[in-house]
Amino acid sequence: MYKETNKRSIVKGISWRIVATTTTILIVYFFFGRLDLAIAAGLIETVLKVGLYWAHERAWMKIRWGKKRIEPFNLWFTGLPLSGKTTIGDAVYKELEKLHIPLERIDSKDIRELIPDIGYTREDRNRHMHRIGNLIRTLQKNSVSTVASFVSPYRESRKAIREMVENNIVVYVKADVETCKKRDYKGAYAKALSGEYQNFSGVNDVYEEPQHAEIVIDTEILSVDESVEIIVKYIKKECLK
Repeated sequence: MYKETNKRSIVKGISWRIVATTTTILIVYFFFGRLDLAIAAGLIETVLKVGLYWAHERAWMKIRWGKKRIEPFNLWFTGLPLSGKTTIGDAVYKELEKLHIPLERIDSKDIRELIPDIGYTREDRNRHMHRIGNLIRTLQKNSVSTVASFVSPYRESRKAIREMVENNIVVYVKADVETCKKRDYKGAYAKALSGEYQNFSGVNDVYEEPQHAEIVIDTEILSVDESVEIIVKYIKKECLK
């Protein structure tokens, strides 16, 4: 969340007083017909009320009554490789940024570039998910929400994430293997089929579909824009109300 600074409060007070003082001068001049008296009254009022406005603003900032804390949430995008998780996740992140809430983007590709020796066995993946869960939990303790996209093929690792973080919202980006192959501009599926890649979800390793996803996005039916609209609408209704 954002905190109102003293400087911002003062500038707001000055901008408001320019409008209010001009009004005061016009009213005094209208009733008394003396410009010098009108200007003097306006100046005195300005000095006094800028100070009063500042004190009033700072006092209200210390009062918690009427304030509602936005609880941090985690949008967890899961699906087969090349299903569209990163593309939709990036677009959702950009839309949510417009709401001016503390937000971070976490994508599997970026994390693996930082920790390249993670591995792809079931044990490696589950251990990696616990690392990500701890990262998200730390961000949430600082009131930061997250948009995360990981294949996360195993139900036990997704369950661990749900138990570790607050307000976890699973977005299942649904697409069958054949559709993902058509989108495979990197040739990853071809390498997995040839045996060059091992433990590749959907080819030589399982992908266990989520059974309790809050949102299901069928990318064979929905466009990126339609998908983003559905997800952002859900967040506004369930997390930002």
